[in-house]
Order: sequence, then C-alpha cells, then structure tokens
Amino acid sequence: MTDKIDKGPAATPPAGPGPSGTPYEAIKAIPVRHYGRWVSGVVVVALLGWLVYAFANGNIIWKTVGDKLFDPAVLSGLGNTVIISVSSMALGLALGILFAVMRLSKNPVTNSVAWLYIWFFRGTPVYVQLLVWFNLSLIFQYINLGPIYKNETVDVMTPFMVALLGLGLNEGAYMAEIVRAGIQSVEEGQTEASHALGMTQTQTMRRVVLPQAMRVIIPPTGNEFINMLKTSSLVSAVQYTELLRATSNIGNTAGAIMEMLFVASIWYLALTSVFSVGQYYLERRFARGSLRSLPPTPFQRLKANLNMFRRTEVAR
Repeated sequence: MTDKIDKGPAATPPAGPGPSGTPYEAIKAIPVRHYGRWVSGVVVVALLGWLVYAFANGNIIWKTVGDKLFDPAVLSGLGNTVIISVSSMALGLALGILFAVMRLSKNPVTNSVAWLYIWFFRGTPVYVQLLVWFNLSLIFQYINLGPIYKNETVDVMTPFMVALLGLGLNEGAYMAEIVRAGIQSVEEGQTEASHALGMTQTQTMRRVVLPQAMRVIIPPTGNEFINMLKTSSLVSAVQYTELLRATSNIGNTAGAIMEMLFVASIWYLALTSVFSVGQYYLERRFARGSLRSLPPTPFQRLKANLNMFRRTEVAR
C-alpha cells in the first residue's frame, strides 16, 4: 500500500512537532527580484523612444516617402533588383555544384582548378570584380569564339551582363564551399551502397548524395540569397539601374535624398522578409525525411495561440 503524495501548491508540511520534537514551520517562498531586467528594459524603451522622436522631428518629409514608394521608376528598379539577384544566384548555384564536385574529385587537375577558382573569387572584393568586368574592353577589344561568335567587348558587356558575371562568379565560389560541406555531410556508406547497386558516379551524386545534402545546403544558401539582394546594390556602380540607383536618381533630382533612401530600405526589408518566408518553407520541406514530426508553421503556431486564448476566456 502506498501513501498518496499531494504535489500541488497547497502541499505544505503539517503543523506539529517533527521527528526530533522541533515543530515544523511553513515554507515562505520569496521570489527573486531581478532589478537588472527592469533597468535594462527601461533603458531600451527610452532609447527606442528617443530614436523614434529624433526621426519624427528630423528634417525628413515623410509624405514624400509614402508618395514615392510606388513610383514607376522605383518599381522598375525593384524588378531589376529581383531579376539580377535571382539570375546571379542561379548562376552561382550552378557553378557552386560544379566546382564543389571538382573540388572533391581525386583528379589533381580538376581539384586544383576548383581550388584556384574559389581562392581567387573569395579573396577579392565583389566591387573590384564588378569594375574589372566593366572595364574588360581595355584588355580584350573583341570577344572572338571563332565561327561561333565574334563581337566587340563593349557591346557584349552590357550593364546587366557585367552585373550577372560579377555577382554570379563571386557567389559561385561561396556556394562551392557550401555544397562541398553538404556533400561531405552524407555518410560514405550511402555512396558505397549506391555503387553496389550498379549506379555510376553521376547517378549516385544526382539521385543519392545531393537530395540528402540539401538539408545542409539550403539554410546557408537562403542566407546567401538574402545577402545577394542587398549586395545587388553595388551594381549601380556599373550603370545597372537597380533599386538603389533608381531611388538615388529620384532623390538627386527632387532634392529628397534621405527620403528616397528610406524608400529603398523599405523595399529591401520587404524583399528579404518575403524570401525569408520562402526559405523557411523550403527548409521545412527538405526536413521531412529527417524529422518524425515537422515543426509547426508560423500560421499553425498563431492558430494554436488563438485557440488557447479562446479556451482561457471561456474558462473564465
């Protein structure tokens, strides 16, 4: 026969003498006061209030920000930003997969070429690379591919092509290391098993290794793409009219430089927010094979919190 133990909040030792004759005393639990949390919270709120007050009373015409937010020139620059970011990321991802496989190859020539590519493009600033591509005609007056294609370099290296090569080749070096890390995260037994089934090296990489490596590759790839959205602002230096250049042109003409910088910032925040949500759902999709139950989505968590709040209100 076992005694019932009450573990609720009212479970206090009974009054009366203890085993040694000393009477029990009720335990008084005094919560610890965290004064530092209150002080830090007040300081943070005060700083935020001061920042809002400074911007609200600064020499900024906020009506201009609202009026120019959907200006046709701004929307055109926004579209160019998305196009160059997606195109450069696609090129970087393709090059990353190629050079990651070459980097893992046992062939010393392909391995060395991949290492040299990664070393060069990661070791030089992307801004310098953009300027080199922009001034490529100083080195090569013509681009001559024999009977396939021949044209003047000035005509070939348009602002879009310069931006694509500058951002895409640079991104390919970083993606190569990300893909290589993802491939190496897959156990070697998976490769050995696929070879035992008669798969070639290419089939093993495409059907076995890469699908499993995607769980490791996608999170940093999403971060790289979000970074690409912001790095695309550098291509204004090579005459490509993206979001920052479009807003800067309007700001210089209308004398609203700070207002147009706020417009650009709002759109950059909107783009990164949208693509961050897409990254979340993409990661969740590729996590299906590794987790027994997927974590709830933000909408599912919001729905659960609302249901809990409703049940609490009904109980009251």
